[in-house]
Amino acid sequence: MTKILKIAVSVPLRRLFDYLPPSASDIQSLKLGVRVEVPFGRRRKIGVLMDIAEESEVDRGRLKEALAILDSDPLLSSDDLRLLNWASRYYHHPIGEVVAAALAVLLRKGSAAELAGERVLRLVTEDYAFAAQSCKRAPRQTALIGLLREHPNGVPHSLLSELDWDWRGAVDGLVRKGLACWCQSREAQVPAHNSLKSPPFDLNEDQQRAIAAVREAMGAYAAFLLEGVTGSGKTEVYLQLTQEVLARGEQIMILLPEINLTPQLQARFRSRFSVPVAIFHSGLTETERCRSWLQMQRGEVSILLGTRSAVFTPMKSPGMIILDEEHDTSFKQQDGFRFSARDVAVMRARLFNIPILLGSATPSLESLCNVSQERYRHLRLLHRAGGALQPSFRLLDIRGHRLQEGLSPALIAYIADTLSRGEQALLFVNRRGFAPTLICHACGWVARCRRCDANLVVHAGDGRLRCHHCGFEQSLARSCNGCGSEDLRPLGLGTERVENALAELFPGARIVRIDRDSTRRKGRLETLLNDIHEGRMDILIGTQMLAKGHHFPRVTLVGITDVDSGLYSTDFRSGERTAQLIIQVAGRAGREERMGTVVLQTRHPGHPLLHVLIRDGYSGFAKACTDERRAAQLPPFTYQALWRAEATDIDAPRSFLGRVADLANERPSPELLVLGPVPAPMARRAGRQRYQLLFQSARRNLLHGLIESLLPLISELDEAKRVRWSIDVDPVDLY
Repeated sequence: MTKILKIAVSVPLRRLFDYLPPSASDIQSLKLGVRVEVPFGRRRKIGVLMDIAEESEVDRGRLKEALAILDSDPLLSSDDLRLLNWASRYYHHPIGEVVAAALAVLLRKGSAAELAGERVLRLVTEDYAFAAQSCKRAPRQTALIGLLREHPNGVPHSLLSELDWDWRGAVDGLVRKGLACWCQSREAQVPAHNSLKSPPFDLNEDQQRAIAAVREAMGAYAAFLLEGVTGSGKTEVYLQLTQEVLARGEQIMILLPEINLTPQLQARFRSRFSVPVAIFHSGLTETERCRSWLQMQRGEVSILLGTRSAVFTPMKSPGMIILDEEHDTSFKQQDGFRFSARDVAVMRARLFNIPILLGSATPSLESLCNVSQERYRHLRLLHRAGGALQPSFRLLDIRGHRLQEGLSPALIAYIADTLSRGEQALLFVNRRGFAPTLICHACGWVARCRRCDANLVVHAGDGRLRCHHCGFEQSLARSCNGCGSEDLRPLGLGTERVENALAELFPGARIVRIDRDSTRRKGRLETLLNDIHEGRMDILIGTQMLAKGHHFPRVTLVGITDVDSGLYSTDFRSGERTAQLIIQVAGRAGREERMGTVVLQTRHPGHPLLHVLIRDGYSGFAKACTDERRAAQLPPFTYQALWRAEATDIDAPRSFLGRVADLANERPSPELLVLGPVPAPMARRAGRQRYQLLFQSARRNLLHGLIESLLPLISELDEAKRVRWSIDVDPVDLY
């Protein structure tokens, strides 16, 4: 009897779809994990073969025949499929969309799973001396000549993309001079046995103990939390563990929370190892991401650096996973398939029977709770590497003081003193733009987004008002919409405003602003970071893009202009995140032989969070915060699932979630809380009205069992057809 193919198709339905095999296919040679092209309604879609069965719940006469088997060998292994099935069950998300998230975009579209040739830059001449002489007045072109000399077969475009400076103009210059040209290469990059390019640094005792503990666990599952103070040398631990994995002939995956952290880490790995390093993040082209995906899947590269979406990338010979800045909420997907890359990585390590290392200077309370329950082993780096000292903290009470664009006289004096010593100062401003609000001084009118319950942000440099939530923008208003007055004033601080103020205060200083607006152009961030490292900048102004992972040896002063913004919030996690942010930003100061100072401007100098954090450090704060969470029965001591619904009218999402709450309350349990529905903290976003419903329980299996029992009933509700709805398991953001 003909077998039945069970296919995961990327549609919002929680099931596999049954098809008959293509008539020309050999069912005996068919393997799970291959892509299959299938008819779906009037369209054709690409799915993945998840199972082969004898029978179907659908009458065979109604089953359609699959159109084509696209792969001779599986793209996803049996372990990969186990992980994806787990993720679909745990996050209660349709299996087809989960599987699609694991594939590179081009593979989802049905492109051939082939490693296309990569463009390489080659010298036209073999006379290196002549080439260097021709570029003696162009240092970046000279640097490229040196790189080309090291790679006689050409420098791949992917390697150039990993450089932490703007190489594109230099390449164009070499091509115009007739010294270099672009060619196509199809040579496979095979990992080298002698993988070290430069020797490792000497380790201190804490680093040695951490590496020894992980080394002993190689070849089996073990989870480690590496808690190291900022500047303690966690990256060197990652590098030396990578060498251990390469020596075993295995692959390693290193996950980072944000794209902007990859350039420095890429440079460190590139300078240490002679083997190829694959990169996977949304800043690359679809072709570049697909190449990295296939190289890891086929074992042609041994090291992968990637962001959240890279966690599902197949590994032919998995050896270890490292997840840096494990506390960072960027590891949680906030739309569509709402998975946590950290939690998926831990489960992947368990299923693949390999160790995983979670690193952070400010571990999440969830990970510290796992340590206390002996699920993770706790490794600690207590001292900064190279003898550097921890920075000193200064609380500046700015009550009653006249501020100059948010800068107190004391902070301005600190900056002047730092610059006089030839050192760099970093100011943290957690808002991009010029000001978060434009207000009429005559009547109090505020420029609001037409589509969101949010103020429009002033971007003075572009003369625009922008909504940072939906993307709506308009020209900067010249008069009040309410009373017609032209006395419109920006209210609050943004990075642009602080930059302008500092330019007036320190006219001779070289100032750089790093935020999403100033780094939009490809390669711009790398150029700015290189300028900072080379000492070509004096004052750094930035958002969270500067707060973590960066090593600025000349920075000795860090100023946080408004520490109060995170002290009072409706989100129970705000204290934890504020403490983490303060420690992470502070960690940029005094990372080498120069002592660092961290200045916190506040109108609440007596706030207990600040005093505990400064007096007892992050560990002391985390203990106090954990005790509060335990007493309040909040995560990590309970588990949550947040239902979200939205529609263009306000009644539809409220009605839908009301029905969901009713269904849940029909299955009452003293161990389960059903809270809501209530309007979302931002009730209207992008023109849609938003409501929320929260489930909470101290028993994870009870929570998930209830959700699983409700899903079939919810899909039949008439109200469900009038809204967009989703489930967020283990939410990190209630907005």
